[in-house]
Amino acid sequence: MASGLFATKDLRALMSETEEGGHSLKKSVGAVGLTAMGVGAIIGTGIFVVIGEGADKAGPAVTLSFVLAALTCAFSALSYAELAAAVPISGSAYTFAYATLGELVAFIIGWDLILEYGVSVAGIAVGWGGNFNSFLDSVFGVSLPTAISSPPEDGGVVNVPAVVITLLVTLLLVRGTRESATVNLIMVGVKIVVLLFFIVVAFTHFKSGNLKPFNPEGSSGITAAAGVIFFAYIGFDAVSTASEESKRPARDLPIAIIGSLLISTLFYVAVALGATGLVPYKNLAGSEAPLADALKQAAGLDWAAGVLSLGALIAITSVLLVILYGQTRIFFAMCRDGLMPKSLATVSPRFGTPAKLTLIFGVLVAVLSAFVPLSEIVKLVNIGTLFAFVLVNIGVIVLRRTRPDMERPFKTPLVPVFPIIGCLLCFYLMKDLPGTTWIRFVVWLVIGLAIYFLYSRKHSRLQTGQDAEYIEKHPETQTREG
Repeated sequence: MASGLFATKDLRALMSETEEGGHSLKKSVGAVGLTAMGVGAIIGTGIFVVIGEGADKAGPAVTLSFVLAALTCAFSALSYAELAAAVPISGSAYTFAYATLGELVAFIIGWDLILEYGVSVAGIAVGWGGNFNSFLDSVFGVSLPTAISSPPEDGGVVNVPAVVITLLVTLLLVRGTRESATVNLIMVGVKIVVLLFFIVVAFTHFKSGNLKPFNPEGSSGITAAAGVIFFAYIGFDAVSTASEESKRPARDLPIAIIGSLLISTLFYVAVALGATGLVPYKNLAGSEAPLADALKQAAGLDWAAGVLSLGALIAITSVLLVILYGQTRIFFAMCRDGLMPKSLATVSPRFGTPAKLTLIFGVLVAVLSAFVPLSEIVKLVNIGTLFAFVLVNIGVIVLRRTRPDMERPFKTPLVPVFPIIGCLLCFYLMKDLPGTTWIRFVVWLVIGLAIYFLYSRKHSRLQTGQDAEYIEKHPETQTREG
């Protein structure tokens, strides 16, 4: 038995698990596909939905809120890039923590990521449903009855569009990673064209008077909006969940992680400035489709709203695809390590994907999206994401000290300064989240700890000595350490 709650997983053991029969994922995604995956995950619900809530808190200065949120992500993105290239294994921050901070921390972050990804997928699906109604109204002048298009809290019974899109995306993910990446690449291309269209139309009808006052709520408004808008940036970390399925992870992962964040930020700033210049910022608040509504309110632009609504549907679908993909890969890694039922960590010989696991999560998320409103989901997702970022930044610092000779195809600059800045920025945004969000997050972690001590610790490959046995029997197993 390995001793200690903070025993770390040997990199050779991590790499060996990817080679076991029935548990090995297919390498099928290149740099372009990975970057598109990142852009696909980032640009979606945040800019098409959450921008309205952000504008309500910060006014036209919501543009600066996007910059602050991006800056917070940038430092963490560098840490993600270093660890993803050095440890190219499915599981993202969970796997990184296992190799650096120990099993208990790894389980906590894995449990946290299950919440982050699962709840965000539900929220994204809800946002898709709202934009679907906006599309029907803009193009055909009709809309679905509230009873079948909204959750109970919003006056409906069940959100049917959210359920349908979730199940369709689930089936695509079961079909294969390469097929999913190809479809995502097409959708990313379409939504970039649509956002460029919005930017051109918005600046053509731009009214500088709408930007006054630019910062009505001061710095507190910018920070509060950034805490909500941070939801718009979840997704670049989903690139790291594809580490094991990347053709050349050492080169492609850093390019995809940093590149997708940069591309998305440029679009976000331009769209936010265009939207608040197109109509008064208060007109964006409370809308489920703020960009489309802004075009409707501007004289003679109803036709443009229809185009944007279609683009929003495609954009949000790609986010749904990538985030659900990320969730299944994280849980897959936890199952493969024995922290969750290992029977779920099987790869379909036909599709090369964890089909059983994907179907289970797809159905669970569909049920959640049918009955849960978007407003509270965003806050819960943000705190989970920020917490994960903190641990990844700490992981880079720890690994630099404990394994200085490990091969690092990409290195975060100015360690430990940059990771520390990343942690401080995350805490800065976390402090403004509501107390109820913190309570729900703590309750979720307590449930996770109960599962760990009652089940996971007893079945862990590391704790039961299975990793040590494998390394002893396979001394030729290679590690990425120097």
